[in-house]
Amino acid sequence: MKKTKISSILTPPILTVLAVLFVIPILLVFINSFKSKFYIIGTPFELPDKETFVGLSNYIKGLSTSGFFEAFLRSVFITVGSVILIVICTSMTAWYITRVKTVFTKMLYYLFVFSMVVPFQMVMYTMTFTVTSLNLDNPVGIIFVYLGFGAGLSVFMLSGFVKSVPNEIEEAAMIDGCTPLQTFFRVVFPILKPTAITVAILNAMWIWNDYLLPYLILGTGQKTVPVAIQISMQGAYGSVDWGGFMAMLVLAIIPIIVFYLSSQKYIIKGVVAGAVKG
Repeated sequence: MKKTKISSILTPPILTVLAVLFVIPILLVFINSFKSKFYIIGTPFELPDKETFVGLSNYIKGLSTSGFFEAFLRSVFITVGSVILIVICTSMTAWYITRVKTVFTKMLYYLFVFSMVVPFQMVMYTMTFTVTSLNLDNPVGIIFVYLGFGAGLSVFMLSGFVKSVPNEIEEAAMIDGCTPLQTFFRVVFPILKPTAITVAILNAMWIWNDYLLPYLILGTGQKTVPVAIQISMQGAYGSVDWGGFMAMLVLAIIPIIVFYLSSQKYIIKGVVAGAVKG
């Protein structure tokens, strides 16, 4: 009882402090996006005043020089396409691994789990060579690359939830004449909705914010939002347009924050369901 009381007293302030620490950098980026670049480095923690406030000029300059809209549409295409492919393919894989009990499926499951702990830096050079050789170095090809990197965590989460789905439901569907694909999409997949949404949210946030993989595969010719911001705001001799940089960061953050806030209730529900059931 004493431990429960202590934890109930300490948990709210600790979580509040952590929340503030996470929010402060975002607020600093937002505040500095309205300041002149000459004052951002010198007074990053001060609010804009009559001398430092530049209105929307940082946003206008950033949009005109970064090719933001083109990069935005490309990022949307890659993110949406990758998430759809990851959710469909990994959910079917998790269902197969869970229902078919063989040595092969067991090894396959542990292979997916192992892929979660392999650092990207270990495979990025061989991956880049392979992707280029297969002509996947384009916005469509990178979707399949993201499928490979996102499969580990997604299969792990979905497999845990599939174990909680009763076999009798699938057997009843088979008796009614459903094929395996019909059984999965009409019966199993709707039940997987909470975890599938969680998988979609986590992968969307990762893919939207990813810089290194698009830079290695697509280069600077077909920039995504993070690559476009970094390349366009970098000047000669290491100089950086901090005003435009902050403004573009705000525009890049807004879509993913809106997406997260509208879907956050599914994250904990899906993670817990996929981790503890079965």
